[in-house]
Amino acid sequence: MILPQLFFEFFKTGLFAVGGGLATIPFLQDIGSRTGWFSNGDLTTMIAVSESTPGPMGVNMATYVGFETAGLPGAVVATLGLVAPSILVIIVIAGFLQKFRQSKTVDAVFYGLRPASTGLIAVAGLNVALSVLLLAGGEAEHTLPFNWPAILIAAAIFVGLRLRPLKKLHPIAFIGIAAVIGVVFQL
Repeated sequence: MILPQLFFEFFKTGLFAVGGGLATIPFLQDIGSRTGWFSNGDLTTMIAVSESTPGPMGVNMATYVGFETAGLPGAVVATLGLVAPSILVIIVIAGFLQKFRQSKTVDAVFYGLRPASTGLIAVAGLNVALSVLLLAGGEAEHTLPFNWPAILIAAAIFVGLRLRPLKKLHPIAFIGIAAVIGVVFQL
């Protein structure tokens, strides 16, 4: 019973998450809260790992959730569920490509999808930032619920990216540094 549910949940995500991997995050938050397959903290970890591994972020996260939920068959089914809508849409559109090329209606639809996709990505980024920079409920009654090590690291990264010598570093160097910092501070 879990495999059809995995396929269906990720099929919906693949169908409606227009805009790429970051646009899947709100859908994944919903899946996690409804099914209990993963927590918000798990989602943050999945995002970090998916961003630092090869392949599309949404596919990496679907594969991970599927594997954690139902092993190798779950990984395959969740991944197929996520990519199936795109494959179906491409097959359908390929048949009508010449008609759609000149259609003002199709242009208008895609023009309208841009802000929706941007909004989904912005909300996802804000949710991830808040889940990393704020503690759940605060450590004590009279303290602010800030994750100070994460805030200091974010500030250091913000300042560091403004320094000319760091701008020349390869992105893999930043991924490695972030991995070491994450292990040391166990954020």
